[in-house]
Amino acid sequence: MKKIGFIGVGIMGKSMVRNLMKAGYELHIYARTKAKVEDVIGEGAIFHETISECVKDCEAVITIVGFPQDVEEVYFDSGNILDSAKKGAYLIDMTTTSPQIAEKLYEEGTKRGFHVLDAPVTGGDTGAREGTLSILVGGDKSDYTNCHELFEAMGTNINYEGSAGCGQHCKLANQIMIAGALSGVCEALTYAKEKGLDLNVFSKSVATGAAGSRQFDLFGPKIIEKDYAPGFFMKHFIKDMKLALIEANRSGLNLEVLSQVLAIYEELEADGNGDLGTQALIKYYE
Repeated sequence: MKKIGFIGVGIMGKSMVRNLMKAGYELHIYARTKAKVEDVIGEGAIFHETISECVKDCEAVITIVGFPQDVEEVYFDSGNILDSAKKGAYLIDMTTTSPQIAEKLYEEGTKRGFHVLDAPVTGGDTGAREGTLSILVGGDKSDYTNCHELFEAMGTNINYEGSAGCGQHCKLANQIMIAGALSGVCEALTYAKEKGLDLNVFSKSVATGAAGSRQFDLFGPKIIEKDYAPGFFMKHFIKDMKLALIEANRSGLNLEVLSQVLAIYEELEADGNGDLGTQALIKYYE
């Protein structure tokens, strides 16, 4: 498996493309705006004007797009992936999307002779850049095994979660954890600032104790510096939390922290902050 089609060359996807090329894969890419991917084209990625041209001869196709409707569009719209990919190809959706869409894609793709995996990732732009993503894989275990080497070019913590849709369920549980952890970070920094503590000393003091967390390590310094540049867009995190809440409601679960954090983020998005990073949650407390 050497020839890879890649659709969704954004903040995460661009670094994933680079790491796949470093690992020796031939990358064929599609993006709506060619100017935004000129850098990776210059590094060796082969650009195509259409999705169908991009994927037609590839042994594997990877997608990491923005929203569930984008997944539906790139796979199911006439002339796109399911109509154009080579029979027997591996179709790997790494978008965080609805488990129901993952199941639908698996069923339809399998019917047409493809190997379909849902494989959302966590680790943010840093993990994508460094090739240390956690990759959460749902689908047939034999397909997971056959794609493991491909996943190793992008991540270091690669796990089989179960049947189609289980990769998405694992990712949504991950996003629920982030919602609680990041809101805790913001509330703690708000409290420490109000009480007159030096926020840098505070951060150093608690980082290695029981309150330390990945969210605090990644975003504490950015919040203190008022750096809201997106490693992961607020608007995409809102999408993820909505998907998680829908799934929780389907199972009769009452996830109050998730509901509250989502409501806060939606308020921030309504104020024009959707293209900032998730750490801009602190703006609610300011």
